[in-house]
Amino acid sequence: MLLPSKQQLRAAIKALKKARLSPGYRAEAALSLMQTVERYPAFAAANTVMLYHALPDEPDTHGLLEKYAASKTIVLPCVEGDDIVPRVYRGEQDLRIGAYGIAEPIGPVFEDLPAISFILVPGVAFDAAGHRLGRGKGYYDRFLSALPARPFLLGACFAWQQVPAVPFEPHDIIMDAVASTGLY
Repeated sequence: MLLPSKQQLRAAIKALKKARLSPGYRAEAALSLMQTVERYPAFAAANTVMLYHALPDEPDTHGLLEKYAASKTIVLPCVEGDDIVPRVYRGEQDLRIGAYGIAEPIGPVFEDLPAISFILVPGVAFDAAGHRLGRGKGYYDRFLSALPARPFLLGACFAWQQVPAVPFEPHDIIMDAVASTGLY
């Protein structure tokens, strides 16, 4: 089977987003994704989790952020130069728009990286083997490969972002599981 290139797959998913992504669909998908994430034992057991503040074309994570901000330590990725720097999330009031238009916390850098036991990772596409196609800059792969201990990695996507096969390279980090919104 001939795999599409990473660029071809990104273009195909971008076209699907234009065709399928509406505010109503995104709201339903966010609820479905939140319920799916909450069912993972690794999430339930985690005291410290790394989530992400969703872009308009990603599964919305705001419900998770709001629901668990008081009961778990939540860190969010901040882009600084070519790297992800995790910062503590303390609420929507402490966010600023950072690189690529992503809302990022202005709180302290989270230094205790081994404490992060669960990471929800966005992506452009995922396959059943846990291969992830990102946006192409390698931020997550560099960050995840540098962690001192491997947390549980859960990919997050809309159902139509799950594809038969994602092209991958040796440095690409494989997810432990993929949670889709379940809604086509």
